[in-house]
Amino acid sequence: MNCRSEVLEVSVEGRQVEEAILAMLHTILLHRSSGKFHYKKEGTYSIGTVGTQDVDCDFIDFTYARVSSEELDRALRKAVGEFKDALRSSGSDGIGQISLEFYQKKKSRWPFSDECIPWEVWTIKVNVVNLANEQERQICREKVGEKLCEKIINIVEVMNRHEYLPKMPTQSEVDNVFDTGLKDVQPYLYKTAYQITDSLGTSVTTTMRRLIKDTLAL
Repeated sequence: MNCRSEVLEVSVEGRQVEEAILAMLHTILLHRSSGKFHYKKEGTYSIGTVGTQDVDCDFIDFTYARVSSEELDRALRKAVGEFKDALRSSGSDGIGQISLEFYQKKKSRWPFSDECIPWEVWTIKVNVVNLANEQERQICREKVGEKLCEKIINIVEVMNRHEYLPKMPTQSEVDNVFDTGLKDVQPYLYKTAYQITDSLGTSVTTTMRRLIKDTLAL
């Protein structure tokens, strides 16, 4: 199985890190989640509905939609919060990346553990910029909102491609494909990981600063 890989890159102010990443991760999981499966008998099931809600960002001029699941939101906020804290304390000029990997399990014979096979990975590269004053922060608030809109459109375009998704499992195999541990939604199995590094380059940071300077010059 070939694993698809998608890379998104954003340049944000420190206080925008959490909101920007959550907007993208929630958008991805909105398209990679289903309602809870209710099996009547093997091979026959119904799927519950997935509620959605809008989220208004505090530090970015942007509103995004997410699955209406507090459990899923808490899990993502915990992962993003750990990444944000590591980014802040790393001393690596605010450069890092967080990934969201979707996988399915392949049962192995005892005594070996199940094999986790990734089928899609989203990587978000983050560059944190330091701004001099409130005027620059206001411009950054607007520009990051515009960039996030572009990223969300890009995510939706990828989701609309007719590419591999795990086939709908039987009742006995549902845990190999979906995370059934949440009470109100059923996302594909996923895991997050992050990396703090100073080798991702500064092209996006430079671009954001240039955008701010160009706007100030108008």
